[in-house]
Amino acid sequence: MNPLKTWLLLAGLTALFGVIGFALAGPTGMLIALGIAVAMNVFSYYNSDKMVLRMYGAQRIDANAPNALLRDYYADVESLSRRAGLPMPAVYIMDSDQPNAFATGRDPQHAAVAATTGLLRMLEREEIRGVMAHELAHVKNRDTLTMTITATLAGAISSLANFAMFFGGSRDDEEGGSNIVVVLLMAVLAPIAAMLVQMAISRTREYAADRMGGEISGDPESLARALKKIEAYAKGGVVNHEAERNPASAHLFIINPLSGRGMDNLFSTHPATESRVNALIQLGMDMKRRGTSFGQTSVPKVQ
Repeated sequence: MNPLKTWLLLAGLTALFGVIGFALAGPTGMLIALGIAVAMNVFSYYNSDKMVLRMYGAQRIDANAPNALLRDYYADVESLSRRAGLPMPAVYIMDSDQPNAFATGRDPQHAAVAATTGLLRMLEREEIRGVMAHELAHVKNRDTLTMTITATLAGAISSLANFAMFFGGSRDDEEGGSNIVVVLLMAVLAPIAAMLVQMAISRTREYAADRMGGEISGDPESLARALKKIEAYAKGGVVNHEAERNPASAHLFIINPLSGRGMDNLFSTHPATESRVNALIQLGMDMKRRGTSFGQTSVPKVQ
């Protein structure tokens, strides 16, 4: 997805704020809601990464982490960052049994990657490297800012829509009729529209990050195996409780962390894992035909 389309979709999320504001309080409400949305975009630009990391209780680690798994994880991110031509991101660990990971930050110079304790325990080291290469690809492609801001705006739209449903129905329109039908429709449709925008932003970015991640690590088959394992654990009942409480952030993760037991998983923000795996296997075959393998691929330096 090119940058123009991405920013147009983010503008669409901002416009949803205005529509809900209009349903709540007419033209004045629309202006207030748009003002809030613009302020949120500015705030999110500088703070959304910190908000998401805090939401998941992520703890920063360094090369002197207290156990071998964490030290290996940090060392692998460090070596993969060099291969990708990226500045070293901040490295975080999240306490969750579900294997998963995400990247965040407004640009490569202010990036962070986060993995769960489950990812480090349940996957082989080569598979973990593949996952982190995928996350570094998001950083290199500058996906992290738009994906994190989208999570913030989509969550806020859902909250504002709920507010409209409970408090907007008492406002009469200019002709004196009840506004309750419009408000109820907005309360239902606005979160769905926000979810559709998340899907549009996220899906093509996942394919691009898979491909670049395979090239960064030089081992796309390991990333393919990791995707299958992570999905199996997520669908098999290993719950990411914080993601279940904050479904608007689900698209940040490499695999949808939601269990699928509720309506929050009606629309998936991720492409089908099978399709992603097939594309990675094909990439691995292409790399072998070209004579490139782990340690030989070269990725241009980030500007």
